[in-house]
Amino acid sequence: MRRGITATALVAALALAATACGSGDETGGSKSSGELSGTVTWWDTSSVGSEDKVFKKLAEGFEKKHPKVDVKYVSVPFGDAQNKFKNAAQAGSSAPDVIRSEVAWTPDFASLGYLAPLDGTAALKNQDDFLPQAVASTKFEDKTFAVPQVIDSMGIFYNKKLMEKAGVEPPTNLDELKASAKKIKDKTGKTGLYLRGDDPYFFLSFLYGEGGDLVDAESKTVTVDKPEGVKAFKAVKALVEDGTAKTDASDGWENMMQAFKNGDVAMMINGPWAVADTLTGKEFTDKDNLGIATVPAGSAAHGAPQGGHNLAVYAGSKNLEASYAFVEYMTSVESQATTAGELNLLPTRTSAYAKKEAVNSEIVGFFKPVVETAVERPWIPEGGSLFAPLGIEYTKVLTNQTTPEKAAKATGDAYRKLLKDWK
Repeated sequence: MRRGITATALVAALALAATACGSGDETGGSKSSGELSGTVTWWDTSSVGSEDKVFKKLAEGFEKKHPKVDVKYVSVPFGDAQNKFKNAAQAGSSAPDVIRSEVAWTPDFASLGYLAPLDGTAALKNQDDFLPQAVASTKFEDKTFAVPQVIDSMGIFYNKKLMEKAGVEPPTNLDELKASAKKIKDKTGKTGLYLRGDDPYFFLSFLYGEGGDLVDAESKTVTVDKPEGVKAFKAVKALVEDGTAKTDASDGWENMMQAFKNGDVAMMINGPWAVADTLTGKEFTDKDNLGIATVPAGSAAHGAPQGGHNLAVYAGSKNLEASYAFVEYMTSVESQATTAGELNLLPTRTSAYAKKEAVNSEIVGFFKPVVETAVERPWIPEGGSLFAPLGIEYTKVLTNQTTPEKAAKATGDAYRKLLKDWK
């Protein structure tokens, strides 16, 4: 998300060269006598301190099932992983065998030749069991380059005690959000909402809520600078200006989480990935104090973005068979049931929702219908790169450095430079 890319002929050539080279691990593997062996290096981008512990434990389960395979677990910060993988794959060394890829990264990596196609491999067991909306992000040019591990969307997290003290219910639209925030301030002295200002992903719910989108991939048209986009920028700016929300220009995740966990704000917009961390806060020692509702609607609709993570195999892996098996194991019904039960993460397999771990998770129960109606992002190679120019203008709007009109125009102009021959 941090840096845009252009798939030039030179990069494409380097990508093909990279696939001919092996991964950075010198230990190959084989399937002699039907038994997997060797090393599988896995880059996990999940949250440190909560999610990573569970995923590492699952990887150890794969090793027990295949005792001759050594899974080399590497925790890579999410914000660094996209470019780090590209650099390693392009150099033809130090790339992992398997990477946990944010959904927008998958078509990007695939377009550069960095991912192994998975159709017909052991990685894609029981394909029909996957949610169609989860599968959509794994495709590029009619081939499958990843397997969906987790699907998610966003909701509004709220502190039940603060809301009750202020005498308000979870807001269903932006007008109600503003009215609730005023009552919260009057009755408790707390701010209504923490709006993360340094990550444009948190802008998408407002853009979709006004009926807008970043681009129309089918017609190859940039749409972020349409009137709906301007309205969305105006909407977030108004929330900060009238005191409904506090925001930031840096360290947004940490500031937001601490403010919510400590009870300095009554609400925040977030996803299921934040539940485990949220419950470590002093306000939520009683987990029943955490409420989650649908993101407030804009003037057009409720608009929560579809997100999630896939597992992809590096095309230059020296141990493809074991890598395919590892991906299948980590995306199996049993593994997804475990993450649903321990982390409240939403499965990508339909049958996993019938497992008791998922059934017993209130968070999974809430987010499942949200995910089913979430707005799909454009699954194009440049999809992840659309966030960088948007992020600049989003932050500038929230910190009063530009106007909504100028922000929408600047973002649209940047997209047309990135997306050649788009309108």
